[in-house]
Amino acid sequence: MRILSKLRAGIAITIVAILSAVMFVDMNEAHAEYGDVVINNYSDAAGMRPVVFPHWFHRIRFRCKVCHADLGFKFQAGGNEINMVKIIDGQFCGACHNGDIAWSVENCNLCHSGTPKTPTQVHESTVQKLVQPTGAPKK
Repeated sequence: MRILSKLRAGIAITIVAILSAVMFVDMNEAHAEYGDVVINNYSDAAGMRPVVFPHWFHRIRFRCKVCHADLGFKFQAGGNEINMVKIIDGQFCGACHNGDIAWSVENCNLCHSGTPKTPTQVHESTVQKLVQPTGAPKK
């Protein structure tokens, strides 16, 4: 009986130590990777970091129609009027990030992890790097 009590106490101390370490971890800014969507329509104005949406991470799990047809996301970065009221109401990201399918909105830093003042964009999109031709090609 005494060994069991010591074992339980040891497990409890270990759990408390792990939780304490996790709670005080410094959440650094995430750096967007190729294809991530940075959403910053309202974040800077609200004093929050922009959202870094890992598009390809979601894309390998779901077909395009799940988000772009069923949930109504437009095929354009910044084309949606996404805000936290709508998300909490179950729209856009909130359809899945409800605590049942994926983590809920109480975990702000999991999404709001971008570098402040980063504009809404598809990170490193080739569209952003295209150069407008200056004239007709020479023959």
